[in-house]
Amino acid sequence: MTTDKRRTLVSLVLDVGVPLGSYYLLKGAFGMTAVAALAWSSVVPVLRTGWGLLRQREVNGLPLLVLLVNLVGLLLGFETGDARLMLVKDSAISSVVGIVLLASVVAGRPMMTVTLKPWLIKGDVRKEAAWERLRRESPAFRRAESRFSGVWGVAFVGECAVRAVGAYTVPVDTMVWLGTVVMAVTMMLAFVVSGALGAVPMAHMIGRAACSEGRGEAEPDSSLAGSTHG
Repeated sequence: MTTDKRRTLVSLVLDVGVPLGSYYLLKGAFGMTAVAALAWSSVVPVLRTGWGLLRQREVNGLPLLVLLVNLVGLLLGFETGDARLMLVKDSAISSVVGIVLLASVVAGRPMMTVTLKPWLIKGDVRKEAAWERLRRESPAFRRAESRFSGVWGVAFVGECAVRAVGAYTVPVDTMVWLGTVVMAVTMMLAFVVSGALGAVPMAHMIGRAACSEGRGEAEPDSSLAGSTHG
């Protein structure tokens, strides 16, 4: 298993598996109320977000915003004793992320580019150069880049709406696992659609640009070799 896959698996276990399992364990085996179980099951994701901010040693706006929404949701849940309000907290996080992503697209600085770029260039120097040139010169490339972040922004806002409705119409114990299902389905759809509209066209453009640059570098070398031979 590669390092990236291992890191993704650990993140899924800590951010999804642990909160989901701990909620039912604390409520069923230890007899906690729904509010208390939801609060304690949120501790690991909150600590992970806080630790990530400390480790980076710089203020990263989006993770900081997610952490603040988490903390406010926990405080409101304890204050009101409303388990459904704490479920809405999770959908609020999705909406915050979605709105920030959409705002970044409008501002011309798509935030998902930070995640997308390493996957497309794969450490290749020619692809890195092709990316930079396309970003400067190709409107089609920039539109695809914006579509990628835009799809994820819409997906997160849509997930927020579905989970918020579910929080007040579905039993709490059901919504705890159903919310995870909604999130997983949203992620899969976003992967497919953002790939088709953004990542795949960008990959094709980068590949063609990198190949053309490679041929351009090879031609002077071959002509130099021919003149030396002569």
